[in-house]
Amino acid sequence: MSIPQSGGGPIERYEQLVEYLASGCKPKEDWRIGTEHEKFGYCRDTLRPLPYDGPRSIRAMLEGLRDRFGWQPVLEQGHIIGLELNGANVSLEPGGQLELSGAPLTSIHETCDEVNEHLREVKTVADEIGAGFIGLGMAPTWTHDEMPLMPKGRYKLMDAYMGTVGTSGTQMMRRTCTVQVNLDFASEPDMVQKLRVALALQPVATALFANSPFLEGKPNGHKSWRSRIWRHLDDARTGMLPFAFEDGMGFERYVDYALDVPMYFVYRDGRYIDALGQSFRDFLKGRLPALPGEVATLSDWADHLTTVFPEARIKKYMEMRGADGGPWRRLCALPAFWVGLTYDQSALDAAWDLVKGLDAETREGLRVAASVDGLQGEAGGVKLHDLAREAVAIAHSGLAARAIPGAGGLVPDETHFLNALQESVETGRAPADELLERYYGAWGEKLAPMIFDEYSY
Repeated sequence: MSIPQSGGGPIERYEQLVEYLASGCKPKEDWRIGTEHEKFGYCRDTLRPLPYDGPRSIRAMLEGLRDRFGWQPVLEQGHIIGLELNGANVSLEPGGQLELSGAPLTSIHETCDEVNEHLREVKTVADEIGAGFIGLGMAPTWTHDEMPLMPKGRYKLMDAYMGTVGTSGTQMMRRTCTVQVNLDFASEPDMVQKLRVALALQPVATALFANSPFLEGKPNGHKSWRSRIWRHLDDARTGMLPFAFEDGMGFERYVDYALDVPMYFVYRDGRYIDALGQSFRDFLKGRLPALPGEVATLSDWADHLTTVFPEARIKKYMEMRGADGGPWRRLCALPAFWVGLTYDQSALDAAWDLVKGLDAETREGLRVAASVDGLQGEAGGVKLHDLAREAVAIAHSGLAARAIPGAGGLVPDETHFLNALQESVETGRAPADELLERYYGAWGEKLAPMIFDEYSY
C-alpha cells in the first residue's frame, strides 16, 4: 500500500488532473524499473503471524532494519510504519506483510541486486528476533482473525468499508501478497499501447506466478486464490478496464474513470479523515461532506489514485498488478517479463499483435481461468499455456534487444532472469502446481511446518 503523497496546491482546473498523469511521460533514456514485493512474517517457534508490537514483531523488524542498516523511519501517530533509504521504501501491508518498494533502477541486474540485499537485511534482523519470512500469494495456514491489522489510519478506514462493497476486501488486506513492477511511458499513445498489452496479458502473469492454492491449511480449488480475492473485492475500483481498449482512450479517459471511484479518505495533518464512499468530483467543487468548503489538492488526487486497484494501474507510471508473491527467482522474473514486453518497441508491437484480437469477454474469461486453473486455464478458445509461451518468447526477444550487460560485462543481457518462466512454459507448471504436488505427496496433506521450512527466504 502507498504512503501519503505530498506537494501540489489546490486543483483549480479539471485539466490539472490529466496533466498530473501526463507529467509522467519520459524519454526512453529516462525509463526506469521499480519493483515491489511483499512477504509474510511469522514467529519461528509458533509459526503464527508476527504481531505489530513485542520482542518478535513487525515493529522490532522495522527498528532492526533502521538500527542495523541505516534506514530512516516513517512514523504515523508515533508508530513506526515504514522506512526510507536512497529512493526505496519498506512499508507495511494491512496484515503486517512487509513490502519493499524498490528504487527506480535502470536494469533487471540492479533490481535483482536490490532484492538480494533487501532479503539479506530482512533475514539478518529476523534471525536475531526469532522470526521468518515466506513468499506466497496467500497466507497458507492462518485465519482472518489471526492476522493483525497494522496501526495505520488508512487501513482502519479501509477495513471498515471493504465488507460493504464486496466479499473479499478484508482478506485481500490481511492475507495476500504480490510482486509487481512499475514502468514508465514516453507519451500518451505509448501509455495506451502499454496499458492495453498489460491488461490483456495480466492473466498470463497471474497464471505464470500462481502461488496461492491454500486457504487455512487446505487446498482452496484455485491456483491463485489471491486473484480470486481481487475478483470479488470492489467492482468500482478493480478489474480489466474494458474502456481502455475503446477508441479515444488516453489520460483523460482514465481520469474520468478514477473520478468515479468512491473515495476512502483525505489525509490532513498526519491523520486520515473518513471520506468513505464520497465523490472526488464533489471534492473538486468544495462540496465534500468530510471537509465542507475545502477544495482538493494535487496531493489529494495522488492519494486517491492509490485507492484504484485495476489489474494494471496508471499514476505517473504504470503498475503491473496481477502476480502472486513468490520465491526469490520469481521476484526478479516478474520485472524481467514486463520490461521485456514493453521497453523494446518491436517486442511491444509483437505483444500487441498477440492480444489485439481478444475481446473483453475473452480477456475477463482468461482472468478467471488463470485464477482457477493457472497455466491449464483457457477461455474463448485461447489456452493460457499457449499465450504464456508466446509472451515469454516475446519478452526474451525484448530483453535481448535491450542488450544490457551485468556482472561486470560477464552476462551479456537480462534474458536469464526469465529462466524460471521458461521452465514453467516448458512444463506447464506454476509454483502452485509444485506446492500441490508436495501437499498431496511428501507432506502427507499437511502444510505446517514443511511449507515454512522449505519456502521461507
